Amino acid sequence: MKPNQYPGLNMLQGIKLELFSKDGIEAIDRATMEVLSTYGVQVSDEEGLKLFEGAGCEVDYQQKMVKIPEGVIRKALLTAPSKFYLYGREESRTVEQELNGRVHYICFGTGIQMCNYIGNGKYETVDSTDADLANCAKLCDWADGISYFALPVSARDWAGKGAEDVHEMLTSIENTTKHFHHIDPVGEHVEYYRDMVEAFYNGDKKLAREKPIVSMLVCPTSPLELSHNAAQVIIKGARYGMPVNVLSMAMAGGSSSVYLAGTLVTHNAEVLAGITLSQIANPGAKVWYGSSTTTFDLKRGTAPVGSPELGVISAAVAKLGQYYGLPVYVAGM
Repeated sequence: MKPNQYPGLNMLQGIKLELFSKDGIEAIDRATMEVLSTYGVQVSDEEGLKLFEGAGCEVDYQQKMVKIPEGVIRKALLTAPSKFYLYGREESRTVEQELNGRVHYICFGTGIQMCNYIGNGKYETVDSTDADLANCAKLCDWADGISYFALPVSARDWAGKGAEDVHEMLTSIENTTKHFHHIDPVGEHVEYYRDMVEAFYNGDKKLAREKPIVSMLVCPTSPLELSHNAAQVIIKGARYGMPVNVLSMAMAGGSSSVYLAGTLVTHNAEVLAGITLSQIANPGAKVWYGSSTTTFDLKRGTAPVGSPELGVISAAVAKLGQYYGLPVYVAGM
């Protein structure tokens, strides 16, 4: 069967899911701007507080609260690019991230255990290791359906022995020719990531900034906080040219409103605060509008990422990201 004969192709032509009217999405936007300008966001990082203050925000250093005027946010959204590239170790593996562009799929984690087949239909569950991560990277390097690589499991054998996140990055880029998206970055170690990228380019700092083979994902702490680590990853990523995925993991009924519309406002405020910080640190810095927001299971005390609500939320925040003119990264499947 030829690609253009795929049965779902013609059936889906012209079908579009619209969760918002123009009035609806503007209402979410207005509520978000009100939250950020009148209540604000907690920024648990001294450098982040100073950057926000220098950009014209009202900063309470004692409470570590920042009130961000709407104009500062709008200016940041104007400088954030609508398209950028994720460079692979091999040029052919480079992919674009673009507003309303092609949909890409990646693996996601980070798990801490592996399920090993031991024969006769039996399995054992063990802590994941650096070797497991390497094998996962090789598998994802082979798989055509995966556009770039993120940590599916962690190297638990490095835990407590040193910079686990740095070893995970090295193992990943050694075992895939695709771009590496670090979803567990540590703010104090971003210089090491930068140094490895520069080493790949034989010490060419300019090329490392222009064509980084590594990007990072960082999560605000719901509700409405940019932690020290999140702020440092955002600031350093912006300065070193590494794309940063500002991804909220708000939980409706847990760390955000039980109502999905209210959760969208919390989510939107957290992501826009992070994106604004990136553009203050370096206008034009490459960022995603990210989401792994879902509901909170009040009975089991878990965050069900396979729930129907996650799909609805992901579709909604994707629309918000498009409204702001940004490449979007959301949880799915």
